[in-house]
Amino acid sequence: MRFYEAKRVIAASPERIWPILTDARRLQDGTFGITKIEGQIAEGRTITLWSEVDPKRAFKLRVDRLNPPGEMVWSSGMPLGLFRGTRWFRLRPVADGTEFHMREDYTGPMAGIIFKQIPDLTASMEQFAAALAREAVR
Repeated sequence: MRFYEAKRVIAASPERIWPILTDARRLQDGTFGITKIEGQIAEGRTITLWSEVDPKRAFKLRVDRLNPPGEMVWSSGMPLGLFRGTRWFRLRPVADGTEFHMREDYTGPMAGIIFKQIPDLTASMEQFAAALAREAVR
């Protein structure tokens, strides 16, 4: 399995972080690496997202799971399971606040080929985690 991920301890509770993480308007304020989101972040809904990594490309993502205040899952892919990208957002209470973990997994028979075409998302994920931490402690 191919993936990118970022982890960070945020000095705030999951209950403080969750509303930021699930607010589409807030996520596109320019600090999270997202330039635009169309649609509502709600379980079973589809959102369209544009990011600084590839500003001209729109990603249609299904919000597969929302378990407040601990987990959110977005996904997209190709028919017949040829390729699937799944992004997990997890919040776990720890002694110093909350461990934020964001990970994007790529699966399916075409994952190896497509993964080579995806830019390295590490810096983008770190930017998102840093912005989330800043917003949560405001």
